[in-house]
Amino acid sequence: MTNIVYQIKVSLDGSTPPIWRRLLVSEHASLQQLHDIIQVAMGWLDSHLHQFIAEGVFYGLPDEEFDLKDESQHRISELLNQEMQEIKYEYDFGDSWMHTITLEKILSNDDNSGHLPRCIEGERAAPPEDCGGIPGYENLLKILSDPENPQYDEMLERLAIDEFDPAYFDMEDVNDELLDL
Repeated sequence: MTNIVYQIKVSLDGSTPPIWRRLLVSEHASLQQLHDIIQVAMGWLDSHLHQFIAEGVFYGLPDEEFDLKDESQHRISELLNQEMQEIKYEYDFGDSWMHTITLEKILSNDDNSGHLPRCIEGERAAPPEDCGGIPGYENLLKILSDPENPQYDEMLERLAIDEFDPAYFDMEDVNDELLDL
């Protein structure tokens, strides 16, 4: 039996320069598992609601307020099954971090080499949680680029961070965390 592996690219929409991750995942992974993988890969804290959107259908955690299909009952391969096909993933409905997930390649993993899921490439740190979406993130970067800015210390305290390097991305750290999934 051939094991199929999807090479997907998860890109944070509106980020300049681009923030993205390239991942290898099993075609059999549920959307719930994909959510967990994205949270680790992007460095998000999984403290907000999320949803997947494919062809006008919304998938997420069952909730009486929202008309979402149960993500735990649907596989990645149901939404993505052709190379270059895309779906959306939204994290934190307040900040509205919208991501584009692109199925770049469908690969055979007959030799079972390497743990899945796995990050094989990426660029830049994801924005800190609760910084106000893309406009808030751009403002945050402006403030943090100048330690003399009167809002500098207040911003670090509000976001509960000691420092933030927007260019930092450590694929080894991401893969260490993905081992726990």
